[in-house]
Amino acid sequence: MVMNLYRHIDRTRIQFDFVIHTPNRGYYEEEIEALGGIVYRVPRFTGFNILTYIKAWKTFFQGNRAFSAVHGHIGSSAAIYLAIAKGFRLFTIAHSHGAGNTPDFKGLMYSFFSFPTRFIADYFFACSRAAGLSRFGKNIVDSHRFTIVKNAIVIEEFGFSQEIRTAFRAQLHLGDKFVLGHVGRFDPLKNHTFLLEVFKLVHESCPDSILLLVGDGEERSHIERAIDILGLTDSVILLGSRSDVSSILQAMDVFVFPSIAEGLGISLIEAQATGLPCVVSRNVPSEAKITNLVDFLSLRDNKTKWATAVLEKRITVHRESHHNELIEYGYDIHKMVSQLEKFYMHKGKSYE
Repeated sequence: MVMNLYRHIDRTRIQFDFVIHTPNRGYYEEEIEALGGIVYRVPRFTGFNILTYIKAWKTFFQGNRAFSAVHGHIGSSAAIYLAIAKGFRLFTIAHSHGAGNTPDFKGLMYSFFSFPTRFIADYFFACSRAAGLSRFGKNIVDSHRFTIVKNAIVIEEFGFSQEIRTAFRAQLHLGDKFVLGHVGRFDPLKNHTFLLEVFKLVHESCPDSILLLVGDGEERSHIERAIDILGLTDSVILLGSRSDVSSILQAMDVFVFPSIAEGLGISLIEAQATGLPCVVSRNVPSEAKITNLVDFLSLRDNKTKWATAVLEKRITVHRESHHNELIEYGYDIHKMVSQLEKFYMHKGKSYE
């Protein structure tokens, strides 16, 4: 989402620089530098290194006085770095991309450290109302300091083409197989284990089925073990992080999205844009349904019900692009960039 904005924003007026939490060179770093941006680094926040983390941010702002605003996308430590930014008289924005956390120690720590953000930032963005409520609370969401910034996409890149579908199915050696797909980081909230168990049931009923997983992340080794344990090694293809998601979506027959929590689910928007039928968790915000291609199911429903819903999609409606719906619902990147340019230039005043 951030890179989509950066690629299309007027960089003669507004320039993004990025602060990341890893010493490793990032996936988008070369592109950022080519577009004129600078990538800075601070230590990854663990909760136990809070003094070191604070010092790193103070040092960063002391050495970089040219910034006028800080737009925070990392929620766990936003209360820390946005508070420091305000100490340097910078305009601060907290942006929520998710709704809910895992019910474990990591999730509790996230909630503990992120909660004060609602009392610190000057302005608040979220990809949906649910994401705003989860992170900032009702008082903020209902105030003049909150705006929903939709995860807009380059609509013209997400349409259906039979030629592209045929080419990518051939490239991935899919033949006439029934292809399920998922796009998302390998994270517990994405619920890949549930997805794999549903796919196993689908595969038992339809042996010529294949599951494509697009994404990567800290859960990759766990997912690989689950694939092996379920005996699905020959039927699940891990494609990693990709820059050709639109084309891969066109190669799929059904998009399955059983998330435990979602701020919105941009990949679900993209899937609908390509005319792809979708079976989705009810934990995904209703705002993500922009076409009649989406069927919601509860994660409390048994996996057989999910598998049946997926199999019913094998004979589905004629595939076509859904550009008009995306534009109507505000997912056009060009329109969103225009709104954000105005916001940045006036630091929120035009929204009050």
